[in-house]
Amino acid sequence: MVAWLAASTQLLLGALRQAGPDSGCWTWWPASQSPQSAGGIARHRVQETSVHAYDAQAAVGAPQPLPAEAALDGVEEFLLTVCATPSPWPHEPTSFDFHAAEGRSWRLTVDGDGARATRVPAPGTTAGQAPDAVGASVHGTAGELVLFCYDRLPAGTLRVDGDAGLIDLLRAWEPEE
Repeated sequence: MVAWLAASTQLLLGALRQAGPDSGCWTWWPASQSPQSAGGIARHRVQETSVHAYDAQAAVGAPQPLPAEAALDGVEEFLLTVCATPSPWPHEPTSFDFHAAEGRSWRLTVDGDGARATRVPAPGTTAGQAPDAVGASVHGTAGELVLFCYDRLPAGTLRVDGDAGLIDLLRAWEPEE
């Protein structure tokens, strides 16, 4: 199994390098905000590999924190790729902020037009500017946020401000394809 995985990884890396990062290709996320390109595939594979490495470490009782740069990109990649959709949000419009202790923040806005993610200023980085009202904000390290997004950590392990019930609605939401 290990040899097959290593060989398959080399085949994928070779194909992505040959195609180049801007080369268009099929993805499972055509309705998201992420590019349907070889670069988008490579980015997503880094994130999946980080989370599955965590899973393997947790299985033997020794999970390590996700690498900081991969985790910071992982929060954004998850919101842009997995969460972004034109499927209508079936509840009252709201937004969710995700604040990484490393100084980056993102907003996921959900409404009748679907879900869209944007990067927003981190709390306390914009002097004199009050934060926009959000339904719920999740705070943690970037690694914790990624693991939360991939349902490896429960919301109770992170600081959640606002209506924590909205987090349950977001996690239960299954947008139409």
